[in-house]
Order: sequence, then structure tokens, then C-alpha cells
Amino acid sequence: MSSYKYATLAVHAGQHPDPLTGAVNVPLYLSSTFELTGIGTDRGWDYSRAGNPTRDRLEAALAALEGGTSGHAFASGMAAIAALVGMLKTGDHLLCSHNVYAGTVRLFNQIVSGYGIEIEYVDTSNLKAVEAAIRPATKLIHIETPSNPLMVLSDIAAISKIAHAHGTEVSVDNTFMSPVLQRPLELGADIVMHSTTKYLNGHSDGIGGALIGSKPEHKDRFLLIQKAAGAILSPFECFLVLRGIKTMPLRIRQHEENGRAVAEFLSAHPKVRSLAYPGLKSHPQHELAARQQKGFGSMMSFDIGTREAAGRFMEALKIFINAESLGGVESLASHSATTTHAALSDAEREAAGITQGIIRLSIGIEDKEDLIADLDQALAKA
Repeated sequence: MSSYKYATLAVHAGQHPDPLTGAVNVPLYLSSTFELTGIGTDRGWDYSRAGNPTRDRLEAALAALEGGTSGHAFASGMAAIAALVGMLKTGDHLLCSHNVYAGTVRLFNQIVSGYGIEIEYVDTSNLKAVEAAIRPATKLIHIETPSNPLMVLSDIAAISKIAHAHGTEVSVDNTFMSPVLQRPLELGADIVMHSTTKYLNGHSDGIGGALIGSKPEHKDRFLLIQKAAGAILSPFECFLVLRGIKTMPLRIRQHEENGRAVAEFLSAHPKVRSLAYPGLKSHPQHELAARQQKGFGSMMSFDIGTREAAGRFMEALKIFINAESLGGVESLASHSATTTHAALSDAEREAAGITQGIIRLSIGIEDKEDLIADLDQALAKA
């Protein structure tokens, strides 16, 4: 189905009618085990950890949406990243964007490094810094673009070109953009990672993660990790993501329309000290965003100055919900230093630029005028 337009792919990739019943929606196969057809033979499934018909459909959809050769669904975004680094072995060197979700840093520093894998953080918005950091032992460069929550971009095509010249692979966390607005494999990346919890699901009612590979060896490795480690996505969660994917292009369109309007409002507000949204021409990487993305999304962060001001602002919100996560139909506001980046030390947050006054917004699909009015009244009380 790769020749179809994106909205068509979202509705139909992996979601053809059930051949047994004609059901238009993918059936939910709530079975842990499957009857075998003989000694060592089956109908394609034997045990749901190794494979499930509902999960198969989601994984086919994920591969099609990102233009990959295989998709793999995991129990969470962090389970997907754990599976990603499961390709590495003792003595390997991993480069990672220095400005990423703190949960990724926690996994790498407190668990993965204990396996004898060396983790190094680098400013991946600086191509010279990336190339200088690559060693013979560097097997993977993991980037998050735009980054969480400061919306710093990394040039996927340029980094991929540098990495491949050194025999190194590139993985991209594409959660903030969704495959509607950014397709890293088309830009030269090797692997795409998602927290399906966010825009792919889109309704804040399921946790999940995904890896999409571009090579046969990725499929073999990730299938092995799914079966051996077992952190697979349940059939019901797969069903929820499949449902969400069908409306994703429509939702993303409204998310972005609202995001642009909110960003323009915040950029002119006197209480906002700085605003990070690549859709604004004032963003230092606006041209890169326009080149490698198909839109600017609905994630942004702004600095209101102090923790106290941030607290007053958050308390005054009426439509925006004070909650972690992102990508759902409802608008969320979060204080990054105490939520998404609470796992970092004060020094690590300071080095990353996560101040106590930073608030991250996930703009939902409500009426944009209502959202702006809510932010306006909350800023007045901050």
C-alpha cells in the first residue's frame, strides 16, 4: 500500500477486513495460546508472546506508516528503547542526544551502562560535535528531534550521512512529530522509535511503544527480543492504537492548527520570557524544521521565570490539564523539572537547560480561541 496517500494508509494499512468474518475493524484476539495443527506446525501463531493476530496488524500498520520493513510493538516507549539497545553488547559505544526525555537518560545511565555499554551524550544539533564523538566502537546514534521539552532539532539526514560513513546506525525518537509530520527513514535513519501512548494512540487511554526497522536484520533482532524478553504490547492495547491511527491525520491537522495559534499568542505575551516552537520563524532552527518535517506539530515549551510563577500559572488553568504525557485530544500542561525531567539531578537539569520556570504544553484539539483565553487568564494570575 506504499503508493497510497498518507490519510489512506492511516485508515487501511494493516486494517483490511477480517477474512474469516468480514469484520471491518481488526478483531481483538484475547488468546494467550493457539491450537497447533500438528507436531511443530501451526496456523501462524502458537503463543501470544511470540505473535498475536491483532499485534501483527498493528505492526504491519506501523511499518507502512514509517516506510519501514518491519514494525514491532512493545509494552511502553521505554520498553521499545530497551529493545533498541538490546542490539548492543559489552564494549559498544552509544551516542545519544544530550537533550532528551529524562526516562531515556535514566535507562541508559542506571541500567544499560551496567552492561558494559558506554553511553555518551552529545549536542546532536551540532554536526561537528557528532562527528567528533564517533569512535570505532560507536554502533548507534540515538536522537530525539524535536527534543523534550526544549524543542531542539537534529538534522536527521546529515547525521545519518555522517554515521553511515563510519559504519554506525541512527535511531530516531519520532514521538513528538508522529509519522504524519516526520518520516526519519526517508531521511536516511535506520530505525524509528515511538511511544505509541502519544499521537499514535491519541486518546490517553493506553501505554505502548514501537520500533520500526529498515533492514532484515532489524526484524530478526527485534523479533528475538520480543520473544525472549517478553515486553510485548497486549492485544487490547494494540487494538486501541489501531483505532487511534485511523484518525491520526485528522487529529494532527487540528493539533497543529491550534499549536500555531497558541505559539503566536505566547510569543507576544510579556510574561513569557522565551518560547520554544520550531514553527515560529524566530526559532533558530525554523529552516531545518521546514525542511525535514511536514509540519511543526503542537508541542512547545516556554519559560515563565520561576517555580513560583509556574505554580500559580498551573493552578489557574481551567481547560489545560496539569498532567504528564502528550499527544492526546485534550490539552496538557506540565512543569518539566518536576515531571518529565524529575529523574535528573539539579546539575543535570541545569546542564540540559531545564529551569524551574519551564512549562511544556501539549496542544489538543479543543477550540483554539478557548485555549488561548485559558492561557491568557492563567498568565495574568502568574
